[in-house]
Amino acid sequence: MMNRTVRVLLWVIQGLLAAIFLFSGGFKLVTPAATLAKQAHMSGTFLHFIGVLEVLGAIGLVLPWLLRIKPGLTPIAAAGLVILMIGATVVTLRSGGGATVVVPVVVGVLCAIVVVFRSRELRARTGPA
Repeated sequence: MMNRTVRVLLWVIQGLLAAIFLFSGGFKLVTPAATLAKQAHMSGTFLHFIGVLEVLGAIGLVLPWLLRIKPGLTPIAAAGLVILMIGATVVTLRSGGGATVVVPVVVGVLCAIVVVFRSRELRARTGPA
């Protein structure tokens, strides 16, 4: 089992990530598709879809583990967000984002940390498969 400090740090990371994705996804959902399309040079409908994924991912980062209802969904949600951040990194690089690529990379790495540590903790609770 993990020590208390690691568990607290993991919850801080999950809370921070959930806030980031709730804000980002919520913004995409309330902004008109035409406005999103102009800002990002991508389909507004596609960006709304990404917003839905981000909000659901934010919920999945916290609620399953917190409520102890299907806690295995937390590392799955984090893994899905890693995939989104890989896409965000690629889009940022292709658009000439330069140093701004650091943001999706760091967020993706934090999501990957949640995947690894929550998966390990889940395996320790349930035993080897």
